[in-house]
Amino acid sequence: MKWTIATFIGAAAVAQAIELTPENFDAETAGKTVFIKYFAPWCGHCKKLKPDWDKLMEEFNSNPTQLIADVDCTAEGKPLCDAVGVRGYPTLKWGDPSALEDYQGGRDYETLKAFAEKNLKPVCSPANIDLCDADKKAQIEKLLAMPDAELEKSIQENVDAMKKIEDEFNEFVQGLQKQYQDATSKKEADLAAIKDSGFGLMKAVKAHKAKGAKDEL
Repeated sequence: MKWTIATFIGAAAVAQAIELTPENFDAETAGKTVFIKYFAPWCGHCKKLKPDWDKLMEEFNSNPTQLIADVDCTAEGKPLCDAVGVRGYPTLKWGDPSALEDYQGGRDYETLKAFAEKNLKPVCSPANIDLCDADKKAQIEKLLAMPDAELEKSIQENVDAMKKIEDEFNEFVQGLQKQYQDATSKKEADLAAIKDSGFGLMKAVKAHKAKGAKDEL
C-alpha cells in the first residue's frame, strides 16, 4: 500500500476517534458536553454519515470541554445504547452525559459542526465548578470530601437501584407479552371452534336458500 500524507492524516484521525463503552464512558465524558453517534457497522445510513462524523470528531479532538464520540450498539457499547433507548441507527444525542437529548438537525458536516459549536457549552462539573450554582457547588464539595470507598459504594447503590428499575420494567413488559400471546391463542382457538361448528355451512345454506327463492320468482 502506498502511503500519502492524506492517508496518514486520515489514519491518525481514526486512531484518535473516541469509541465509548460502559468501561470508559464516565472517564471520557467527565466535565464535558457531548455529541454522540449510536451506530451499527452494517447500517447503510451510518456508513453514509461516517466520513462527516469522523471529520467532526477530528475537529473537536482533545477539546477539554466538548466531546464528539461513537458508540457501537452491536459490540461493547450495547449497554449504553440500551440505557438511552436507541431504536434505530444512526441515533445522535447531545448534551449533559447524564441527561442526553435527541439531535434532530441535518447530518452534513457543516450543519453538525455549527450545531456543536453553538450548543456544546461547558456544564457544571468538578472540572468546571465555576459554572455551578451554590447548591451544586456544595454537593460537589461534599462528594470530593467523601472517602473513595464510600463514594464507590454510593455509586454502586445507585447503579443497582437503576438496574432493579430496568429489571422490574422488563419483567412487566414480558408479562404483557405473555398476556398478549395467550389472548391471541385464545382468540384464534375460539374463532376456529365457531368455524368448525358449521358456521361456513350456515352461510352456504343461507346463500342457497336465497338463490332458490330468486329462481322461483
